[in-house]
Amino acid sequence: MVILHEYALSSASFRVRIALNLKGVEYESKSYSLRAGEQRSPGFLELNPARLVPCLEIDGLRLSQSIAVIEYLDARYPDPQLIPSDPAERAVVQAMALDIACDIHPLNNLRVLKYLEDEMGQSEQVRNRWYTHWVHAGFSALETIFRSQPEHQFAAGDTISLADVCLVPQVFNARRYNIEMAAYPRLSEINARAAALPAFVCAAPVQPSS
Repeated sequence: MVILHEYALSSASFRVRIALNLKGVEYESKSYSLRAGEQRSPGFLELNPARLVPCLEIDGLRLSQSIAVIEYLDARYPDPQLIPSDPAERAVVQAMALDIACDIHPLNNLRVLKYLEDEMGQSEQVRNRWYTHWVHAGFSALETIFRSQPEHQFAAGDTISLADVCLVPQVFNARRYNIEMAAYPRLSEINARAAALPAFVCAAPVQPSS
């Protein structure tokens, strides 16, 4: 039995759900409320000492960090391939994915926003300005990258890759926070095409309001 320990609105969990769906891997979902602090329970600490979601139990392993999990899935279930085998193509895909997973997501995930509000005493308005700033910084860079390359169907070519698996959850959450997307037409086009695929639709927690 493959078990995904997750939170529905977690971008990182969303990525892994997409990858599992694309690979056709059946799994059981066990959900934890991050807002209620369930990831800090002793039971979850045994699963992942970092107290973060997702954590995937598969093949007798407990895997954390969504990019590492997806790399394992890509090696274990190579069809469809999400990370190219060609070194140059692989580097391009991984760079796009890490632009999101390292330079956007960690700065605006729930625990950072809660720390700004609860520990640093920042207002919701300031917290939202923080979120908006880092999303726009990241999306601006990605829009430039997408415009500089041929008009592929998806982020790094005409097939889905790890870059799309990271992009769709990030755009989903940006829309939840009412981020204005007009400045990113190419990014939005790529996102819409990927997000409409069944594996992405089935992985989405809810439809964004805008």
